[in-house]
Amino acid sequence: MLPSRTERSKAAKKKKQRKRTQKWITINMVLVLLVAGYMIAIRTGNMPWILNNSQDQADMVDQSNVSNLAPESNEQIPDDTEQDIADDKEQEAANDKEQKVDDQQQGSEEQAPGEPQDEGQKREQESTTQEEQDLINEPDQKLDDESNKSDETKEAAKEEELINTSAKESITMHFAGDVQFSGKVEDLLLKKGFDYPYQHLGSLFTNDDLTFINLETPVTTGGVAAQDKSFVYKSSPKALKSLAEAGVDVVNLANNHILDQGVQGLTDTLTHLKSNKLSYVGAGLNRKEAYSPVYYEKNGIKIALLGFTRVIPEASWRAEAGKPGVADAYNSTEAVKAIKQAHKQADLVIVMAHWGKERHTTPDENQKKLGYEFIDAGADLVIGGHPHVLQGLESYKGKWIAYSTGNFIFSRSATAETWKTAIFEATCQKDGKCGIKVLPYHAELAQPVPMDKKEGAALLREIQNRSFGAKISEDGTVTSIK
Repeated sequence: MLPSRTERSKAAKKKKQRKRTQKWITINMVLVLLVAGYMIAIRTGNMPWILNNSQDQADMVDQSNVSNLAPESNEQIPDDTEQDIADDKEQEAANDKEQKVDDQQQGSEEQAPGEPQDEGQKREQESTTQEEQDLINEPDQKLDDESNKSDETKEAAKEEELINTSAKESITMHFAGDVQFSGKVEDLLLKKGFDYPYQHLGSLFTNDDLTFINLETPVTTGGVAAQDKSFVYKSSPKALKSLAEAGVDVVNLANNHILDQGVQGLTDTLTHLKSNKLSYVGAGLNRKEAYSPVYYEKNGIKIALLGFTRVIPEASWRAEAGKPGVADAYNSTEAVKAIKQAHKQADLVIVMAHWGKERHTTPDENQKKLGYEFIDAGADLVIGGHPHVLQGLESYKGKWIAYSTGNFIFSRSATAETWKTAIFEATCQKDGKCGIKVLPYHAELAQPVPMDKKEGAALLREIQNRSFGAKISEDGTVTSIK
């Protein structure tokens, strides 16, 4: 076992003391010889020889000692004793430092590399070494901890800011298909209540930022029924209160039924919508109103909504200057102009289009052509209706087109394809990017009912097969396939 630092220090002191003693003995011997030679010289009268011999003996003394005794310059050299005292003080100070470390080590002993230790000594030394290192590293560790905490705090604040920004700069919207409260639908609602259609929706529409549907019926108690039409609708104003309470915000009136009760039926509809605080697009008291968007601002995002139809029974249904009617898109010039203008004013532009052929599950060329034109003009999302069946989706220039949403609250025909519907959920960012999700429903008489998992999966596969470059996952999320 090696000696401790204190023991090594004492040994060094003793060694130095021995050197000093040897030096004084040498000097004393020289002095004795000189004195003896001097006495002999006096008696014999041979002084020069003695002096020379004594000098030769003195030259034999350790050169370092002679140089200390006889310096070449006049500079005063400290006395050896004083230097030794200074060295002793320095050594004692060093010893004190070592003793403190020894105390901190609690009596642990140093071990030479490779020398064996018993397990207790090894654990004790490792523990002591770690304690010393911890003492040395403690200030740096505190700084590192503070720095890490600061970095973590900044990172957490940054993440929270990104989350808050994302929440503020995105909106969730729902879009549903054709709605009417006439005929058999009205008969059922008079028995079940006007809130019957929404009993399976829960808070889907009330908890989102915006809900937009196609109102394919005039809401009036008067008017004159249109002639030469297979289906002529007329719905009670009582239905609108429940529609608004269910969470619907905006309705599209650009369709082939809104003037089923003539101009009076249309103007009455506008009045009843306003009284129930429901916004509308796609029709109006004149051409300007019919083509004008409705603006909403949600979560810091300004949204413009418009509606156009390419299905009307006769040209007289078109809105003109000073004449009520619908915003048609047989000639797309006015619709494209309206979209471009809205694009300048809003962050998001949503268009609901009434187009295509009834009961066709594939969009026709007019649907595709108009959909592309609307997006080229600045639309961020295009939602279609009128075929009464579901059609597919397409991503065009990074924007989604849903070609047909099917029926939503409607009568029930003999065609099984019309019994399937869906709610389209869109989550859109301020930069115009929208994600789409399809929620499968049964279109029962006057009431949409959610499909179970198996039926829903089958419907999603059908919609995917009808889509263009789109993949629909099991939960209904739609992604683009390039």
